[in-house]
Amino acid sequence: MEPAPTLAERILPLPGTSRAAREAVLLGSGVLLVSLLAQLEVRLPFSPVPVTGQTLGVLLAGGLLGGRRAFQAMLLYLGAGLCGLPVFSGGASGPLWLLGPTGGYLAGFPAAAWAAGVLARRGWNQTPWKALPVLAAGNLTIYLFGLPWLALFVGWNRAPALGLFPFLAGDAVKILLAAALLPLGWKIPSLREKDPG
Repeated sequence: MEPAPTLAERILPLPGTSRAAREAVLLGSGVLLVSLLAQLEVRLPFSPVPVTGQTLGVLLAGGLLGGRRAFQAMLLYLGAGLCGLPVFSGGASGPLWLLGPTGGYLAGFPAAAWAAGVLARRGWNQTPWKALPVLAAGNLTIYLFGLPWLALFVGWNRAPALGLFPFLAGDAVKILLAAALLPLGWKIPSLREKDPG
């Protein structure tokens, strides 16, 4: 079965452009989305992990771009931050950011975007109820990378209290928001007209 076109392919068909130019626009859009949402930051006094909009951006990138492109966009995002561009939370950048307590969460972004994107590519982001497990799987992937890395700094006994429990309610809100936004894109009349089915 042919995978469903991604939402980004339907929103930005970019007719008359080369494949390389189209890929650059789509990947750059994913990087920009996460970079902008990363600037929404709230520092918690008891935890080295901030509350940010980054994870919402990662989940949306997966849902918009599909697995392969979202994975590549998140690698580019990390590369931009490593090179000194202020794309991490609160405008941070540099290699030390990836080596600190929150580095595991950042390292999980490509895998999380891929996980959400692969399922979205199969059309699972076209209704809120289908999108919820897709986005939850992407969010869980971030924790699978982030918590073990954080535990190296704070110990396994403290890692859930500092890097998981305080964020569950906010992550639930972000997942619900993304699950509501992604299906809305498929309802735009111009996108329905382009649907080959």
